[in-house]
Amino acid sequence: MNQPLAYVHPGAKIAKNVVIEPFTTIHNNVIIEDGTWIGSNVTIMEGARIGKNCNIFPGAVISAVPQDLKFGGEDSLAIIGDNCTIRECVTINRGTIASGQTTLGNNCLVMATAHIAHDCHIGDNAIIVNGVALAGHVTVGKFAVIGGLAAVHQFIQIGDHAMISGGSLVRKDVPPYTKAAKEPLSYVGINSVGLRRRGFTTDKIREIQDIYRILYQKNYNTTQALGIIEAEMEATPERDEIIDFIRNSSRGVMKGYSGNY
Repeated sequence: MNQPLAYVHPGAKIAKNVVIEPFTTIHNNVIIEDGTWIGSNVTIMEGARIGKNCNIFPGAVISAVPQDLKFGGEDSLAIIGDNCTIRECVTINRGTIASGQTTLGNNCLVMATAHIAHDCHIGDNAIIVNGVALAGHVTVGKFAVIGGLAAVHQFIQIGDHAMISGGSLVRKDVPPYTKAAKEPLSYVGINSVGLRRRGFTTDKIREIQDIYRILYQKNYNTTQALGIIEAEMEATPERDEIIDFIRNSSRGVMKGYSGNY
């Protein structure tokens, strides 16, 4: 902690074995836990809470005030979990009065130049690829992957294990376990490769595929499809998660197959 070329505010609480490289600035009201490495030229502003064994690369700015004209200077936080990697020039803004915090779960990877706006909530093991822009109030589920340069509209929800192709414009919610691509963003299958890597059985993957066939490939409207799924498919955590996600979607979910396929 005796790094002569870094500035650490006396009010910051830094674990003894945190490494802070030269030319980094750490403001008041910051907590950084054991084993974290902070690269050169990083700025960590008031309200940051950074977990254990994180790596934050040069140029990152953590917990800057929101880019929201309604922000009134209220106290809020930017919370980063354990074992996260934040690459070069990432920006993570702290929350507003809406939720009070922006959160990044454990074991996340946020690649260079990505932006996570105020009141976003990112689940464990998510991957945010280079240049992704998340507007305010976006929720990203666990194990989700958002491809490079994707732009995500405010208040969007992205489900667990979903995968979004690079360069996508995400204007509608993306249900769990799906792959999303094309313009406008559309369902292009389930994320079967990712599910296998995470230990999902062949039977479970087939069950998820059957649910989405009813939703997206049988020409039912959403209400009809959900009714058929509830009536004809066995109740499982995955089935119920999909149904709840779609029923609770405030923006509506992405479209299904079209004549472009």
